Amino acid sequence: MPASGAVTRNTLRRQIADALRDEVLAGRLQPGEEFTVKQIAEQYGVSATPVREALVDLCAQGLLDSDQHRGFRVHQFSVDDYRGMVEARMLVVDGIFRRHAPRTTPPPQAPPGAGTADPDVSAGVALVSIRRRGEAAARAARAGDLDVLIGYDIRYWRELGRLVSANDYIADFLHRLRVQAWVFSVPYLRSDRDLLGWLWSGHVDLVDAITRGDGDGAVAVVREYNARSLEWADRLDARAG
Repeated sequence: MPASGAVTRNTLRRQIADALRDEVLAGRLQPGEEFTVKQIAEQYGVSATPVREALVDLCAQGLLDSDQHRGFRVHQFSVDDYRGMVEARMLVVDGIFRRHAPRTTPPPQAPPGAGTADPDVSAGVALVSIRRRGEAAARAARAGDLDVLIGYDIRYWRELGRLVSANDYIADFLHRLRVQAWVFSVPYLRSDRDLLGWLWSGHVDLVDAITRGDGDGAVAVVREYNARSLEWADRLDARAG
């Protein structure tokens, strides 16, 4: 029974952390907004312990700040923070795609019962799934549907990072940057009249380059995306000035 209780609490902890992260990404919890463990526990109808653990997890991810006397608040990233995220992912992803891009093509239809022990075939199967997420993300970007885009984009990059890096530490680092970048961007994008001009929809182009084993092509797609992200940051600075 103790083990079962621990599993239940840990599951609840993850569910609360995921729900709060989604609230931040959706812009329903704004940068600087404050709340306490008690408020969140009452909101979800759960005990304080898994809530406190979930909030500490989100602090470790850089999404929340903890104040000993006032509880927790949504972290407020600056434009310079965002630039740092873009530059960090640029350095890491550039190296990954140049050194580790899988050379494979989507697999043919396998006969019933066939396995996927061949690494190239396994990578091809993964790329098919990632491409579908990329197609959904690109459609949402072109339609200006932020809520749909964010969900697919985060999953797309998380799966792609795991595939091309084959290193969970690198994939987790890139995932953390992706979430933080969206947390910064969402409040600005929701009020931007030129929203469609700034949403990136090159997901499929990137997957196609990787599928061809074209590391240089993949790097070119990502560099164009990062250059646009930095241009957007400059625009934010200009508007603030």
